[in-house]
Amino acid sequence: MKWLRRLPLYLFLLLSVTIFILPFLFMVSNSFEEFSYVLPNPPRILPTRINFAAYEYVLTQSNLPQAAMNSVIITLCTAFFTIFVSAFSAYGFARIDFWGRETLFRIYLGTLMLPGFLGIIPQFLVLQSIGSSASGLIGTRAGLILLYVGAGICGNTFFLRGHMAALPKELEEAVRIDGGGHITTFFHVMLPLALPAIGTLAIFCLQGTWEEFFTARVVLGGVQSNITLPVMIQSLRGAHSTRWEWIFAASILAQIPMILLFILFQKRFVVSGLTEGSVKA
Repeated sequence: MKWLRRLPLYLFLLLSVTIFILPFLFMVSNSFEEFSYVLPNPPRILPTRINFAAYEYVLTQSNLPQAAMNSVIITLCTAFFTIFVSAFSAYGFARIDFWGRETLFRIYLGTLMLPGFLGIIPQFLVLQSIGSSASGLIGTRAGLILLYVGAGICGNTFFLRGHMAALPKELEEAVRIDGGGHITTFFHVMLPLALPAIGTLAIFCLQGTWEEFFTARVVLGGVQSNITLPVMIQSLRGAHSTRWEWIFAASILAQIPMILLFILFQKRFVVSGLTEGSVKA
């Protein structure tokens, strides 16, 4: 009877998995095919043959190594600076009682309600005004990293603030009794206890930055030496027709690092109970 009561839940989960996995199976299957610029109709889920010609073509692209290196540099730098700044910001909102704290935090939350692409024009103009050259930071990896970090601070602060605010205040008071200040409390108490949340945030930040296309396309433009993998994949599309097996193969290769990242660090997601027993009841 217990199994029968859970049957609707199992059926719903099975249906959800099927809906989400079918597009990926379609992409994997058709990456082994060879099309005359037209996808099969009706769609094929299973390949009719195994041919690695599309993967060979993508791997021989001259701009692939540089695009992969740019993606690695931009992704790692963005994740590091975003987590560093967001952790400090979250600690300030969670543990420091200053004037206007709640109002400022509501402004943070308000920015999350705006679609990201609405701010691309003012962001572009700000980056263009930074630096001595006419184009400023437009077309540079530094400009893209700065934009990614600035755009992600509010949401990541909201994510970490709740975790830091839930930690016992007695831990902070114990540091103050021993003569420590906010810097000591942050690095020796809050940061170690927030590592599970920071690890989760790091995975999301790495994945989101690695796969981001729109902002990278606008900021980097046509500077081929600084393009990322998503922009490189988009360049495989032809002006009038597209070899879709090339797009599918390149997309699968670009997803391999993120799949490995999730497999290796899936146990690092947020866990609870780290502070149990740290203070008296």
